[in-house]
Amino acid sequence: MASVKLTINNQAHTIDVDPDMPLLWAIRDVVGLTGTKFGCGIAQCGACTVHLDGAPIRSCSYPVSAAAGHKITTIEGIAKNADHPVQKAWIEHQVPQCGYCQSGQIMSAVALLKSNPKPTDADIDAAMQGNICRCGTYQRIRQAIHTASADMAAAPKMPKSTPKLGKR
Repeated sequence: MASVKLTINNQAHTIDVDPDMPLLWAIRDVVGLTGTKFGCGIAQCGACTVHLDGAPIRSCSYPVSAAAGHKITTIEGIAKNADHPVQKAWIEHQVPQCGYCQSGQIMSAVALLKSNPKPTDADIDAAMQGNICRCGTYQRIRQAIHTASADMAAAPKMPKSTPKLGKR
């Protein structure tokens, strides 16, 4: 056992676990965030996708010790009240059927739109490859990503910095 410090959804956690434990089990079983799902256990289905420093990774095969010192974001951490544009588009297009793969699908879509705000169908297919949906909702996933992209482009932009006020 080792003491591992993780930052998950902007909250610090110090956990005592085997350093080789998959990050997925630390997130679900130790920290108690169960939105990230176990699918295959060999990083092939995408159900366990989380962000590590903003990039999507498969947490079922990623050692918890390698995640120490990095910023981890789970489905619970992408937006308060499930109001991220991707989550809203998922609802609008009624993407989930069984829903099991959807947290991983959403995490991959969020990462895609962060790196490519206006993806083509080919871009979406490439980015979402490896996220398996047994229900076959791929067309709705693609439509939802396009909708989220448009909604994000139309959203008012916040200034990167606020002007400093001079002394009176």
